[in-house]
Amino acid sequence: MIATGSSVWSGSFHQGSGSISTESATLRGHPYTFASRFEGAEGASPEELLAAAHAGCYNHALANIFHKNGREVGSIATQVEVDMGSDAVSPGIKAVHISVEAAMPDVSDEDFQAFAERAARTCAISQALSVEITLSATLVREDGSDPSREQQ
Repeated sequence: MIATGSSVWSGSFHQGSGSISTESATLRGHPYTFASRFEGAEGASPEELLAAAHAGCYNHALANIFHKNGREVGSIATQVEVDMGSDAVSPGIKAVHISVEAAMPDVSDEDFQAFAERAARTCAISQALSVEITLSATLVREDGSDPSREQQ
């Protein structure tokens, strides 16, 4: 499978504007500018789209790891933060942080942390990035108990 995205840009780095699209109908000609990328203005940001793609990829990787280990998957909620910075040459991604909270029946916090780390290293988007990727993983129980305090 090949996933395809495209972009059109007109004008200078600071004053120009562009649009971002996917081959599927998911995103069609969504506008972006310097301000939407670096100043929080309205519009798309390629880095925000990367964060969303990374979150989706991570969730799927974690679910697959649970499946391959014969474990049931409850729910997984993931947020990815892409930290932008710049050097003397150009802006760039400095780091990525994944925050995941999952409700998984019958899994120890130790196993959950191991599976979460493995997903952070092995999801396709993580593999494509060359920056440090950090992770915060929280297992939640339906009864509200803290599984990290359970005796092993």
